Amino acid sequence: MNLEQLIDQIADAEQQSGHQVSLEDVLSQIGRRSFGPVLLLVGLITMAPLVGDIPGVPTLMAIIVLLTAVQLLLGRDYFWFPNWLLRRSISNETLNNVTNWCRKPARFVDRLLRQRLVVFARGPANYAIAIVCLIIAAAMPLMEVVPFSANGAGIALTAFGLALIARDGLLALIAFVTTTATITLVLNNFL
Repeated sequence: MNLEQLIDQIADAEQQSGHQVSLEDVLSQIGRRSFGPVLLLVGLITMAPLVGDIPGVPTLMAIIVLLTAVQLLLGRDYFWFPNWLLRRSISNETLNNVTNWCRKPARFVDRLLRQRLVVFARGPANYAIAIVCLIIAAAMPLMEVVPFSANGAGIALTAFGLALIARDGLLALIAFVTTTATITLVLNNFL
């Protein structure tokens, strides 16, 4: 799966639902078995300027990252989410705007992805990525008050998701650097 295919799956969730698209609708489309697509979805939502800057969205995305990262560390194959989280929804119009906005950058990113430095994107590296994602999730509520820092977290999560899907270790390394820069920005605003 590449980024554009994920966006197509999310758009399918929009077409199959009513006026609102719930997290459960989207997860049913992309699957609940793989950490990469879940991270990618959360990263795209957090990074998107129309949605990611809405108060409360970064914290909600942090909960999803926290739940999936912990379950990955525990070795679960299928990610469980509480019903109150699965029922969270946005309007079809908002989701349509986000998916349309993401398509052109997705095509560009997909051309750059390839398997390289695979050791940083599979096996034990998955656990390192999960731990860093836990750190991102812990910092995301603070990002609600530091302008555009949630977008940095979204970029890191998106990069981690893509790295896991494409087995692109270089992208995983870039995500580690982006995470460090974003967390440093947030901590500098609070210290």
